Parts: sequence; structure tokens; C-alpha cells
Amino acid sequence: MKTRVFNPFDYMETQEEIHEFLIECFNDDDPKVFINALNHLMKKHGVANIAEQIGVNRESLYRSFNGKVSPRWDTVVKVMKVLNIDLTEAA
Repeated sequence: MKTRVFNPFDYMETQEEIHEFLIECFNDDDPKVFINALNHLMKKHGVANIAEQIGVNRESLYRSFNGKVSPRWDTVVKVMKVLNIDLTEAA
């Protein structure tokens, strides 16, 4: 039996659901929860495409969000802009 990695964004139908989920992840005590959520959303939208838009190579972007290292804040912001994520009401 072949399995695949669970991506919560595969089961969200509206932008509102995605936004609410990201806000919950952002407000979690563990910042890795939000980074992991961004990683899944990037994969849903295509890491190569996002990497090209923010001016980094795909492998570097994968490494930044793999959970083993913390991505730079400017990289997180660039990814959020490409994905049209606005969490100004998350605070």
C-alpha cells in the first residue's frame, strides 16, 4: 500500500478556511507549527514556482522550511506575499 504525506490544505475548499487555519497556526505557542503550515501550503502551490518568484532556488526553499532549521524572517515574509497571506488580524 502506497501512502502520501498528509497535507491539510488538500481538504480546505475556501480561502477563508485556509486563512483561519493559518491564523490558528500563527497563534500557536510553537512557531514551528506556522512554518510547517507554510511548508504544506507552498507544496500545494508549487515550491519551484514560489522559489522563482522570490528569487531563490527550489532546494534552498525546501531546506528553509524542512523543520530542521528556522527560515529567515525575510524569506517567510516573501513566501507569505507570494501566497497572498495577510495575518494582520491574527494578533
